[in-house]
Amino acid sequence: ALVHRAYHALPPLSTDYGELVNAVFGFSSILLKILKELKPDYLAATFDLAGPTFRHKEFEGYKAKRVKAPDELYSQIKRVKEVLAAFNIPIYEKEGFEADDIIGTLVRLASRYKNLEIIIATGDLDALQLVDEKTKVFTLKKGIKDTIFYDVEAVKKRFGGLKPEQMPDFKG
Repeated sequence: ALVHRAYHALPPLSTDYGELVNAVFGFSSILLKILKELKPDYLAATFDLAGPTFRHKEFEGYKAKRVKAPDELYSQIKRVKEVLAAFNIPIYEKEGFEADDIIGTLVRLASRYKNLEIIIATGDLDALQLVDEKTKVFTLKKGIKDTIFYDVEAVKKRFGGLKPEQMPDFKG
């Protein structure tokens, strides 16, 4: 979701060879902000893979009306993964699952560690359902520089008292 948000937040930027890199630049800027401001001890990235997920198999109309992202965005994902590799950040992706599913799994696994604060950096507010006492969401408000943290109280404030665990029902 951060790559998608970065792509749309910035005007087209190209290398001297004509390769479009605005999403790569934006994502890299967000990554550097995360490293500088949050100073994480651990970091991982997730990506969707092409192809249907288990939800598509269960419900034929899943995301049927969603407009496909431009090819100019997809063409930059390889470069974003190269940036992550340069920082030695592991990438998790699994056929049949969305990046959001993997994030949820990683959060649940990490929550087993008693003194570990979990911060999800994403451009997708669906992650707010994962917020709890140990888990926060760090997301973009506008552009790629204006950010916000969501803890339990911030979720309640934004959504009129709804708790994070109520978000799936609210969105549904």
